[in-house]
Amino acid sequence: MGIVNATPDSFADGGENADAASALRHCERLLHEGAHILDIGGESTRPGSPPLPLADELARVLPVLQGAVRLGVPVSIDTYKPEVMQAALELGADIVNDIWALRQPGAAEVVAGHPSCGVCLMHMHRDPRTMQAAPMAGDAVPQVLAFLRQRADAITALGVARERIVLDPGIGFGKTVAQNYALLARQRELLAIGHPLLAGWSRKSSIGTALQGDAPAPPVPRERVSGSVAAALLAVERGARIVRVHDVRETVQALAVWRAMRAQETGR
Repeated sequence: MGIVNATPDSFADGGENADAASALRHCERLLHEGAHILDIGGESTRPGSPPLPLADELARVLPVLQGAVRLGVPVSIDTYKPEVMQAALELGADIVNDIWALRQPGAAEVVAGHPSCGVCLMHMHRDPRTMQAAPMAGDAVPQVLAFLRQRADAITALGVARERIVLDPGIGFGKTVAQNYALLARQRELLAIGHPLLAGWSRKSSIGTALQGDAPAPPVPRERVSGSVAAALLAVERGARIVRVHDVRETVQALAVWRAMRAQETGR
């Protein structure tokens, strides 16, 4: 899943795709590099970020979506606002990727009303503005597992077919560095819920912390590519079916090597 941030304030790419034309060129580049899904978002959810007004989000994402849905691959809308979900699905988007796991009023009903769309439900502790000010306490793995199970059950109770649902443990969303890496180390425990997993480690601060070493500060997001690729590879090895990444070419190459090795292990 290639990330397309149609925002001026993304933590990872500095708003380089903030206008529709550059965002669509970025979509095409990601597909050329091997992306299978495009994930388009118009609101930054970096720690401390304030909510974006609805009209601003629609103005950012709809022109990009209009072009992206013609590119021949599944398109995901990264939003928690039901109005944006509705508009995106009407334009032809295929997936709703929601950091709030459809907890905002009306969001679950939008997804339930579009029986052909997929949905990704993510775990988030608190909200983007406060999540890192007061992260989770204790063992994150059973807490995340219980939350994702509850949300998947709630959505299926509305008539959403189980095969439409993907789950995301929400790396970095209200978790400590240690909790994030515990979720990676024990990721297979989340498979017990019975839904495919999406892993989103790309360029996040936990990668920077691991790479910092003795340096006075962690590397900036653009310098976390190798660490992000390693995390994506480890996530796939532990059962993730989708990896959400900025650096598609590098991730595709790493996974090609991993698959070649696996073919020798399995004889296929």
